[in-house]
Amino acid sequence: AVPALDNGLARTPPMGWLHWERFLCATDCVTDPRRCVSEQLFMEMADVMATEGWRDAGYEFICIDDCWMAPTRDEHGRLQADPKRFPSGIRKLANYVHSKGLKLGIYSDVGNKTCAGFPGSYNHYDLDAQTFASWGMDLLKFDGCNSGTLELLAEGYRHMSLALNKTGRSIVYSCEWPFYMRPVQQPNYTEIKQYCNQWRNFFDVRDSWSSIKSILGWTALHQDSIVKIAGPGGWNDPDMATLLGIFVFLSQLVIGNFGLSWDQAVTQMAMWAIMAAPLFMSNDLRHISPEAKWLLQNKEVIAINQDLLGKQGYQITKDNNFELWERPLSGQAYAVAVLNQQEIGGPQNFTFPLTFLGNGLACNPACSVRQVLPASKDLGVYSWVSSLSVEVNPTGTVLLKV
Repeated sequence: AVPALDNGLARTPPMGWLHWERFLCATDCVTDPRRCVSEQLFMEMADVMATEGWRDAGYEFICIDDCWMAPTRDEHGRLQADPKRFPSGIRKLANYVHSKGLKLGIYSDVGNKTCAGFPGSYNHYDLDAQTFASWGMDLLKFDGCNSGTLELLAEGYRHMSLALNKTGRSIVYSCEWPFYMRPVQQPNYTEIKQYCNQWRNFFDVRDSWSSIKSILGWTALHQDSIVKIAGPGGWNDPDMATLLGIFVFLSQLVIGNFGLSWDQAVTQMAMWAIMAAPLFMSNDLRHISPEAKWLLQNKEVIAINQDLLGKQGYQITKDNNFELWERPLSGQAYAVAVLNQQEIGGPQNFTFPLTFLGNGLACNPACSVRQVLPASKDLGVYSWVSSLSVEVNPTGTVLLKV
């Protein structure tokens, strides 16, 4: 097999907005135009991202998910957008998004049909890659529904990677490859990283605490196999769909939606930063609370997520309801998260020796500690033999930089 070329993209985890979790497959633009998956929706989100600080915070992609297509290909076999919902065509939409200093992502599927039943890319990989490049796409989310055998699945993901590279356009490649393999066999992450810029490991994120909790549990359970492979150019995607209202298809942030309490939203943001996860929001940026906006645009948290060392964090200890996670950062620093999984009662204190961090080296001989979330404050300088005590709300997280 010809090895995939490094496309030079995704040197840090990609950030952006995705329609799926919040807007799903809404195609009725007559009775519900504000929620319909249409060019109007993406243009309005692009306007908000450019003017309300999202682009400047680092959220550069605006991504179309499933249900954008017409039910059939055109007479030349090419994918086409639904003519009623995207009357100007995807190329014009890309031009508009680019004029706002943003990038446009699109969706297709490795099989013969998408998950929602629209035309898939099977037997059309080269043509579809050329089509996406000619439209000016900057990211492709490539789903894995209706792909037949595992061999066809793997071959399709490899083929599309090479086809995208052949276009000469820089297109971030987001795969669902390991998620669809995992029920049958252990994914080969070394190979997957050779072809993909990010890959989804777990179920769609939902707008709920149980969804966030299960993603964190799965990640901790499998960290020995997934943490080491993440780094510049390729990232584990807990599930692109929902940051604070963001959680469904890509590892989204679902912050700013309906299902998470404030403390749970803080936990999602903190833990996605620790996990070096792509930050894709799926929410309605036209109507978002100032609190959710503050959290999603928090510069200190985003700096941890985007740290150039590119190492993914991991759980270092679990003690009753508390979990202690760390992520090595550039400049010999560490991000540390203390998560309280308890769902009853009030705030609890968790005390741990600083020798736990960085194999005992993070605070040797001394270190300064700053709390980033839920509110930023300096906690002072500590010696190597000190312990640190933090108070954490139920289902909440305290994020520190050491």
